[in-house]
Amino acid sequence: MKKNTTQADFWYAVQNTTVVIPPKKTIETFGNTIIQYHLISELMDIPGKVRIREGRLQAFKPLIIVPDPSQVQTDLEGFGEQAKAYMEWLKQNAENLRLLQYGYTLKQEAFSEQVVTDSVKNVVDRVSQEVKSANNPFDAVVVGVDEPWDVCLVRLFWLITVKSAPENIREFEKERELELRDGIPMEVRREVEQAFAAAEQDSRLVKALGELLQKRGVFEHYQDRFFRLV
Repeated sequence: MKKNTTQADFWYAVQNTTVVIPPKKTIETFGNTIIQYHLISELMDIPGKVRIREGRLQAFKPLIIVPDPSQVQTDLEGFGEQAKAYMEWLKQNAENLRLLQYGYTLKQEAFSEQVVTDSVKNVVDRVSQEVKSANNPFDAVVVGVDEPWDVCLVRLFWLITVKSAPENIREFEKERELELRDGIPMEVRREVEQAFAAAEQDSRLVKALGELLQKRGVFEHYQDRFFRLV
């Protein structure tokens, strides 16, 4: 049975997470990204036993939002409360999340874990060699804690977004997606217009339209038009 974690537990996890091999490539700017993680941790109170968790994080296409950190929303499907609490702290303290919204979900169907008898160092060396041989640019090797292990993945995701944000911004600027019209980036305006057109054709999509406006932080700008549609 998984024990209840405390604030001390998740800060301990944050401080004891080491990314041994980060992904070689940054998060894709104009599409979703699959990150293959290999999380290695020593079992608590059982020296010589090491757990290897392997799975996938699907990082969603970065979304441009109206630059208001209070509007940033991140989906953490499949993660515990401590992981969510850590992400909330990051959102309140991170400059890179003020312009782009990043989110991800666990790909549960690709998850596996095994326990081996060995030292952490030997397991890290072996897994690292396998990852290097596979040469997947989105592979990551992480050493963390056994519980709460999901916080270690939030930490990994955060480090990846910090690395990716400058490149994503450059590519958005190159495509002129960040140009403002009435204070709203062109990429946001284009998606909103498409959502309005769809909702005008199918009233069942009105709720999704409202959620999009809230998510992008532009509801007040479009609220009169939205309520006329309702």
